[in-house]
Amino acid sequence: MAGAEGPAGRPSELEPVVSLVDVLEEDEELENEACAVLGGSDSERCSYSQGSVKRQALYACSTCTPEGEEPAGICLACSYECHGSHKLFELYTKRNFRCDCGNSKFKNLECKLFPDKAKVNSGNKYNDNFFGLYCTCKRPYPDPEDEVPDEMIQCIVCEDWFHGRHLGAAPPESGDFQEMVCQGCMKQCSFLWAYAAHLAVMKISPEDDGLVLNVDGIGDQEVVKHDNGSCQDTTLKDDVPEHGKDAVKEVKAEQNNEPHASSSLESDLQTVFKNQSLNTESPSGCRFQELKAKQFVKKDTATYWPLNWRSKLCTCQGCMKMYGDLDVLFLTDEYDTVLAYENKGKIAQATERRDPLMDTLNSMNRVQQVELISEYNDLKTELKDYLKRFADEGTVVKREDIQQFFEEFQSKKRRRVDGMQYYCS
Repeated sequence: MAGAEGPAGRPSELEPVVSLVDVLEEDEELENEACAVLGGSDSERCSYSQGSVKRQALYACSTCTPEGEEPAGICLACSYECHGSHKLFELYTKRNFRCDCGNSKFKNLECKLFPDKAKVNSGNKYNDNFFGLYCTCKRPYPDPEDEVPDEMIQCIVCEDWFHGRHLGAAPPESGDFQEMVCQGCMKQCSFLWAYAAHLAVMKISPEDDGLVLNVDGIGDQEVVKHDNGSCQDTTLKDDVPEHGKDAVKEVKAEQNNEPHASSSLESDLQTVFKNQSLNTESPSGCRFQELKAKQFVKKDTATYWPLNWRSKLCTCQGCMKMYGDLDVLFLTDEYDTVLAYENKGKIAQATERRDPLMDTLNSMNRVQQVELISEYNDLKTELKDYLKRFADEGTVVKREDIQQFFEEFQSKKRRRVDGMQYYCS
């Protein structure tokens, strides 16, 4: 207890004090998170009949499919009904997944909710998360051996979870981002770098070296840093637009004979091409084509994106084919986001939650409503006054005290009712 004395008679270190308000607020936050994750999934019926669900809460059962076996995922309802006593890994949500419970990956278990399943779900995608391992470090979460307090963030492309310190670029301190694309997925989807210069919530450190390249990866050239701190740009080649060459010459002229960090020129080039590319319209009407001429600093890092950034991606025929080839068509679907799924769950939960007091009031006539509200106000006032006595005296409220209060309240109510006189005209 706080303030207790130690063995030697000296006061021990004060333990952190947590108020009831703190506990209630934390419980409410956890409840809201649970509603967000679970509210969009059916807790009573196996989702298998729905096919590959756009997004749902998923679990992996280490009891049935331990490491070394084939990975498998189960839906929310099966986690309750078929694996209630098993050790489960919570996978948060996954997209386009069909419940595996009871199929050929489960040797000795038959699904209680939907036993007639195909042997395998060929469209499902699996990763180390299904064995309780996450991030590039392939560690469990929470990790008992990790002493660094570090939150984990889910990549929206591969849907793996990563420690913030293992993403190459620390998450923005303000937390002002909605989605993250990890380093590996930025390499796979290199077209995103063209959008990152305009849309992403990024921090580009001026002391870091990088590449100035165009989005096709043509003519990638390093900015060479000399011993004296000066820089030499090697990007002014035929693949750079003519108007861009002039801009580069202007920037270089202004910085001539001035020592500077290697990326200061990169930053200026980035600004110049950003401004010019935004003012240049592509004859094809493709937003992505408009950005192709822009040069930018490419880094081996994750990127962080704000709310609704996906709506800025080009959806012309050529770009949609590119997304399909890269298997990232979901980036153009506004309902694919975890936020959309969570909002759906919150709305569903709010609809299902019924206030019994409001239901009772709605079933009464006007006179009954007024009487009930009056009784409620009387109860609230008297209970407040009753508890105030204990607070003033610094004594603990016991169970028998509460029982006594309601007995006295009921007695007063009966006396009031018995003493009422009714008149008939």
